[in-house]
Amino acid sequence: MNLDPVAIFTAFGLIFLAELPDKTMFASLAMGTRMRPLYVWIGTSSAFLVHVAIAVGAGSLIGLLPNWSVKLVSALLFGFGAFMLLRGGGGAEEEGEEAGAAKTVTGFWPVYATAFMAVFISEWGDLTQITTANLAASNGPWSTAIGAFVALSAVSALALLAGRFIAKRVPLQTVQRIGGVCMLGLAVWSLVEVFTG
Repeated sequence: MNLDPVAIFTAFGLIFLAELPDKTMFASLAMGTRMRPLYVWIGTSSAFLVHVAIAVGAGSLIGLLPNWSVKLVSALLFGFGAFMLLRGGGGAEEEGEEAGAAKTVTGFWPVYATAFMAVFISEWGDLTQITTANLAASNGPWSTAIGAFVALSAVSALALLAGRFIAKRVPLQTVQRIGGVCMLGLAVWSLVEVFTG
């Protein structure tokens, strides 16, 4: 297993920023108000682990393609990610509020199952899953997997522990814009790499 600290921190930073304004953060916050936060976090983290494994596997398959085509696909995916983050919209807040209207659930297994399924279903084809696959294709699967999983678990923990504080102090549009600009920069960088070798 070959670990690259730069790739780990790159994956962590990008995934963390992309996931902050995501519906999963608000779902975690809402579930944490009605369920035991530690159980919710274990459930969400388990779902994230499965998604990261799937995304890294897909990225490893992408890595078998010629280098120029991988860079071109990367540029397109990062461009799409930038578009999704920069276009704005407050839908995530509304989805988080809807999730808060659920019934109270107690006990480890019911809370775990609820949290796992909520994240597992909602993250399919999500921006962070696409980004993880993209990074795994160019930065190595293990480094990307570690960075992405830690970022996703950290966002879930942050939502459960301090979500209300962040929502009151930091406008989510600001976080989205920072993530979007980072994605746009990576799209441009990938395109430059296509044409410069």
